[in-house]
Amino acid sequence: MGHLLLILLTLLQGCGHESYRLVSRSAAGQEPYRLVSWPSASQDSRIQFLILHYTDSDDDQSLRVLTDGSRKVSAHYLVPRENTGLPFPIYQLVLDDQRAWHAGKSRWQDQTGLNASSLGIEIVNHGYPQDQSGLPIDQRDWQPFTEAQIAAVGTLTHDLAAHYRIPPTQVLAHSDVAPERKTDPGSRFPWQRLHDDYGVGAWPDETRVKELIQQTPPSDALSWQKSLGRYGYSVAQSGNWDEATRQVLRAFQLHFRPTKVSGEPDTESWARLQALLEMYYPSH
Repeated sequence: MGHLLLILLTLLQGCGHESYRLVSRSAAGQEPYRLVSWPSASQDSRIQFLILHYTDSDDDQSLRVLTDGSRKVSAHYLVPRENTGLPFPIYQLVLDDQRAWHAGKSRWQDQTGLNASSLGIEIVNHGYPQDQSGLPIDQRDWQPFTEAQIAAVGTLTHDLAAHYRIPPTQVLAHSDVAPERKTDPGSRFPWQRLHDDYGVGAWPDETRVKELIQQTPPSDALSWQKSLGRYGYSVAQSGNWDEATRQVLRAFQLHFRPTKVSGEPDTESWARLQALLEMYYPSH
């Protein structure tokens, strides 16, 4: 992280809202009710996921769009691209305890509509030239992220994941939770560095991947669908290599094997998927 200093515009705890108070009074001016705090053990944090995006625009336009009420889109945090010196700013646009509109129609594990249970982090990045949208994902000229951005995202996600106790498998790309619609934050986002350098998110053990690559992967769609579903992706167990299944496999490859994002089953994708299941879901 070096000497990078981060400015969070509000506390990560997302505080700022007072607890509800009963204020009605009787005609005599007495308070007829008393609100008693008696915490139940059957509760958890609203925040269960971190979802990473890119903005597909520059700093100024990103900030305008994400704060313009008429655009109906927002995120909790915005990491700019331009580094004008230290401290490096991170913009908090929506308080943590409020719902931002960033994930849209989305699903992971058994949860849908992830705006209600996630924090959205937008990173300023142009993605790829729009005239390349017809090319295969791994043939597009994706814009790299800057070192300052990577350090800022790493620090921010580390603090948020620790504070809200977010499991590694719930630090996700927008493409993971909406594979039929989205490809962000794209093939140049350094998920392995996020894991290795900042302890955030999931990544397979590379030694185990090399061992599993020696095995022949299944060719039937159902085996892939079951494994992808166990990891968390929303995929129908149809047994068919339909477009929806290929979109989910493309999303997995974007995250865990971005050098070849084809949506086609292959040995390395299977090895990485199995290594992840062994590491994070060993009892399943």
